[in-house]
Amino acid sequence: MNSAFRQIPLDPVPHHHAHDFHQIVIGLHGQAEFEIEGLVGSVSTLSGCIVPANHQHHYAGHGENRQLIIDLPRDAISLTGHHHELSRLFDEPAFFELDSPLRHYLNFLLEEIQQLDQVKPGASLQHERLTSTLLGSLHSRLTERQPARGRTLDLNALDRYIDCHLECALRVSDLAAKACLSEGHFSQCFSAQTGMPPWQYVMQRRLFAARRLLLETPLPLIEIAALAGFSNQSALSNAFRRAYGHPPSQLRKNISNELPRQLGQVAHDIQPD
Repeated sequence: MNSAFRQIPLDPVPHHHAHDFHQIVIGLHGQAEFEIEGLVGSVSTLSGCIVPANHQHHYAGHGENRQLIIDLPRDAISLTGHHHELSRLFDEPAFFELDSPLRHYLNFLLEEIQQLDQVKPGASLQHERLTSTLLGSLHSRLTERQPARGRTLDLNALDRYIDCHLECALRVSDLAAKACLSEGHFSQCFSAQTGMPPWQYVMQRRLFAARRLLLETPLPLIEIAALAGFSNQSALSNAFRRAYGHPPSQLRKNISNELPRQLGQVAHDIQPD
């Protein structure tokens, strides 16, 4: 299958979904907000975000905006064959800024696509060549950084901060500020120390909190979702199922089924001889 390019505005009304293809969003005008599996950020002119396949994401545009959206099936030419290494770009969600060379290339790409569509509609092979160059440039900037060394983060302090702010839309920049580091340096230090990106760690803390509330309180799922920082009950259920293999309602059901059995066993054990 082939990549697809779209230039569209994003609705100011928030939407959310997940899809089985990768996606890159680059701001051409105005601003939009994204939350990708707990990672929150803005896409403004000449910045963008990476949305890996099957990642739940929420988004909304602000006023007049226009975004370049590139849909990339997993078997796209630009991600397979001798380009297979470029698929690593979608190992995790990320936000990025276009540097000067990439800004020039983006202008070229947009003009080239416009000409191709006018002269030879459906010139998909050339579209894939253009896409491969863009992906290769982003790949070299985002996935080939040297891991940071020499700085140990206070994970206990970060855990306390995250747990106290689970109801908020935690950003990587918030955690970086807590650690007194730049966002880029913090992300490198964090990944080197924990083996996972900050967004995934925050999601893990949200899931731990939700599981604890499910086990220890009678709160309804919609309240637990809000307390653990999920945008809605559906987002909690999807994340919980991916992490634990079953929806949160199943955990509650297991508890309710187990309690009568345990009470029955206690009653049996205290029966007089």
